[in-house]
Amino acid sequence: MRTRRPSSSSRGGAFTLIEVLIATAVFAVVLVSMHGVFYGALRLRNKTTAEVEKVMPLQHALAIIKRDLEGLAPPGGTLTGALQTSPTNAVAPRGRVMSGPPLCTATGQLYDTLPWAELQKVTYYLAEPTNRTSGLGLDLHRAVTRNLVPVLVEDEPEDQWLMGGVERIEFWFHDGSAWRTTWDSTTETTPLPRGVRMDLELTPQPDQQYDQPVISVVVPLLVQASTNATSQASQSASGTGGSGGS
Repeated sequence: MRTRRPSSSSRGGAFTLIEVLIATAVFAVVLVSMHGVFYGALRLRNKTTAEVEKVMPLQHALAIIKRDLEGLAPPGGTLTGALQTSPTNAVAPRGRVMSGPPLCTATGQLYDTLPWAELQKVTYYLAEPTNRTSGLGLDLHRAVTRNLVPVLVEDEPEDQWLMGGVERIEFWFHDGSAWRTTWDSTTETTPLPRGVRMDLELTPQPDQQYDQPVISVVVPLLVQASTNATSQASQSASGTGGSGGS
C-alpha cells in the first residue's frame, strides 16, 4: 500500500509553526512600539496642559494689572482724592502680608442697575493662601471699591483672587529721572508720575529646575494733570491778562 504525499500546492497554502511564531513576534514588537509612542505623546500632552494651566492665571493677572495702571485717574478730584503711597514693604493692613497703594482707576464696568461710574479704587495685596492647591507662596488679591461716595457706611471692597505662588509685589513710580517707591501727589509738581511699574516675583516651586524671574509691568503715563497751584496760577494769569486788555 502506497502512502499519498501532499502536493506542493497544498503545502504552499498553509503556515508552518515557525512562520506563525515569527509573525506573532513582529506584531508584538510593532504593538509595543505603538504603545510607547502613544504613551509618550500622552505624557507630553499632560505636561503641556499642566504648564498652560499654570501660566493662565499669571497672564490673566498681568492683563488686569496693566489695565488698571493704564487707567489711572488724575488725583485731586472729589472721587479720586490724593495719590499718596508708602513703600510696599511697610506694615500691611490686618489679614494682608504685603499691600500696594490704593489706586483710583477708570476700569470699572458700567451696569444699568447700579449707579456707579467706571471710576473705582483698586488695591493689590498678598495674603496667606486659604488652601495649598496653588503650591507654595502667597495669594495675590485685588480689592475693588466701586462706591466712592458712600452715604452712611463705607462699602466693603470686593475681594478678587487672581493667582497663587507669589513671593512679593512692589510698586515703583517714575518722576522723570528715576524710579521711586513712594509718591505723594500733594507735594509733587505733577500729580501723576511719568510712569508706574509693578514688580511681581513668583515663589520657586519644588519641581522647578530654574530660578523664577521678576516680572515687571511697566506703564507710561502720558497725560499729566495740572496741580491746584498750576491751575490757580493759570487762572490768575488769565484774569490779569483780561484786565490789562480792557
